[in-house]
Amino acid sequence: MKVTGTLFGHPRGLAFLFGTEMWERFSYYGMRALLVGYLVKYLLLPGHVEDVWLYPQVKAFYEMLSGPLGVQPLSALIYGTYTGLIYGTPLLGGWLADRFFGQRRIAIFGMVMVAFGHFMMAFENMLFPALTLLIFGVGFFKTNTTTQVGLLYETGDPRRDAGYSIFYVGINLGAFLAPFVCGTLGEKVGWAYGFAAAGVGMLFALIVYLSGWKYLPPEPPRRTRAHEPRPPLTKAEWKSVGALFLLVIPLTLYWACNEQQGNTMALWSIDNADRSLFGWEIPWTWFQSVNPFVIFIGTPLLLALWDRRGAPSSTMKMAWGCYLMMAANLVMAAVAWSAGGGKSSWLWMTLYFVVMTMGEITLYPASMSLFSKVAPLRIASLMMAVNFLPNFLGGGFLQGWLASYWEKMDKALFFVMIAAIAAVAGVIIHAADRPLAPMLEEKKT
Repeated sequence: MKVTGTLFGHPRGLAFLFGTEMWERFSYYGMRALLVGYLVKYLLLPGHVEDVWLYPQVKAFYEMLSGPLGVQPLSALIYGTYTGLIYGTPLLGGWLADRFFGQRRIAIFGMVMVAFGHFMMAFENMLFPALTLLIFGVGFFKTNTTTQVGLLYETGDPRRDAGYSIFYVGINLGAFLAPFVCGTLGEKVGWAYGFAAAGVGMLFALIVYLSGWKYLPPEPPRRTRAHEPRPPLTKAEWKSVGALFLLVIPLTLYWACNEQQGNTMALWSIDNADRSLFGWEIPWTWFQSVNPFVIFIGTPLLLALWDRRGAPSSTMKMAWGCYLMMAANLVMAAVAWSAGGGKSSWLWMTLYFVVMTMGEITLYPASMSLFSKVAPLRIASLMMAVNFLPNFLGGGFLQGWLASYWEKMDKALFFVMIAAIAAVAGVIIHAADRPLAPMLEEKKT
């Protein structure tokens, strides 16, 4: 049974999930805007790092894998592990929701954990316990709210793709505001104030979610007892699941490129960008808002274009997203080469964010919608978590490993490397468009 009532042509529950995700992303991107700068420029420096709980053990672990590490490579690996595990824990959150507790309970539990994690970040010694809470909290929250968006729509409802695009705007409204609020507080007032503001944002998310309780989709059937049988997937369903897993490989490469915006591009904005504007220096955290701002502008334009001329398949959208990521990094490669180790205008970095973001709004909503449409209903949350697996593998560990070479490589060559990885991802998805099409049809049960 679907929740009745519409708002601007969409189920009313979309507005509450929009608001919930907006505030949750405010907290996440507020944290992301600060984290690498906080580690590299403050917390992991002598005079502060000595008080960080578990730091010797964490450093020893990474150096066991990669050899001696300076502050920037170590920070890159910590950031990569953090972002990776955030997108890995949705597998656990999806399984717990599908099997035992339901999407709503797991989402609420995740929001509470995230709020506590951000408040703990205000204390320097609590870095790693705080990151642990954030990892599990975001993982529990994200997969289940994203799945609920798809469940607002009946099977075959043509509004679903647009619903996910609207939902994605909510994500990026929070991401847009976060660097101005959390970033400015952290950079100009004190790191603790920035992290605490992120925690307040998460509390707002919880309030919005509970306020829209009656408009959320009902829980899908789940098996809570071991003796209750679970019907096996059909042969066609297994093929569809297999096709979705095949897309994980190129999407992993894409997200390894995308997440550089919060890692190496944050360092570029600090050290390599001339941020002067009429004698005033633009805060480096503000550039993290360019990505969501372009999403506001670009999403309705892209939807209007597809409405007029017809949208490409979900897989072709993802391929073009990869190609635009390639183009953005080629721009930065040219900028870095021409700068010759000096600083370049902040306008070039802004252009990078514009181009890569147009790729992101082409790829990411299409990916979420595809996994929602194709996944068998009884494992919907679990398969939405699989959609986040590329973020786990690529946006986390792979991008962190790539970013650890930032100080070792010529910057132009680094951007060429990232562009090549994005190009490979695009070619793989492009080539798979037709062969996978029969297996990526929307499930009717």
